[in-house]
Amino acid sequence: MSRVVIGVDVGGTKTRMRLLDLAAGEVAGDRTVPSTGWQTRSLSGAATWLAQRVAAVPRPGDEVVRIVAGAHGCETPEQCDLLGRELEAALGMPVTVVNDAELLVPAAGLTAGIGLIAGTGSVAVGRHRETAARLSAGGWGWVLGDDGSGSALVRDAARAVLAGADGGAPLEPLGRALLRSYGVPGLPELAAAMSWDGGVETWAGHAPAVFAAAAEGSVLAQEVIRRGGAGLAHLVQCLARRGADTGAVVAAGGVIVAQPTLFAAFEKELAVRLPGVATTLLRTPPVAGAVELARRRT
Repeated sequence: MSRVVIGVDVGGTKTRMRLLDLAAGEVAGDRTVPSTGWQTRSLSGAATWLAQRVAAVPRPGDEVVRIVAGAHGCETPEQCDLLGRELEAALGMPVTVVNDAELLVPAAGLTAGIGLIAGTGSVAVGRHRETAARLSAGGWGWVLGDDGSGSALVRDAARAVLAGADGGAPLEPLGRALLRSYGVPGLPELAAAMSWDGGVETWAGHAPAVFAAAAEGSVLAQEVIRRGGAGLAHLVQCLARRGADTGAVVAAGGVIVAQPTLFAAFEKELAVRLPGVATTLLRTPPVAGAVELARRRT
């Protein structure tokens, strides 16, 4: 029988699960599935959803000694604890649940710092430098917040384009890029598509249009990206003011990893707000952080 741990990264778009054989020190399994249907409004439902997927990861004869899941949308310690207990009951295995941003620092090989996610949504998570209490900023959802995320960048880009039209400005590259991305002929159709055709859940998929417009010279798009980077820096600054350990800031997420201009905007703004704080763009998958946390808990 092999003693193993399982790390899970539940993101807004996909869920990745990794199995580590403790004796061999080797990854023995790696599986990625869509996050379609994932939600944390009902934690019992979330536990059922995740348990069905995690149950397929261990091999026959494996003894799972710890599962650590980083869960998108699990924003408070109370939520994480309750989801962990629900998962333990469903799987019959020891489970720890954390916010998915807490995976970034261990995935980078560090023991302390702030994890920042800018993907479908955005959130920053850290620990108090004296009490080790969990601290978070952002993660309020794509309608109310999540500045700097793919969803918010598209939201802010559309608002800028529509505000320009209200003022009589001609359509510039950002507006044209959004129309192409949504496959619509004009701004009324764009507003309707964003409001009703799948809604906010689809916005992040159109974020590349914002960056393409910025590369084409769109001043509007460049300002949207600058504000997005500033919004991400603000999340980190909020945690620093509340006493978080700022020895390092590790950024990850589909948008900030894929779009260097967003990371550059974030880095530039953070250097103004918190001079001397080191930033790292995570190149390893965050699920590695879940595996590392699970290994530390054995």
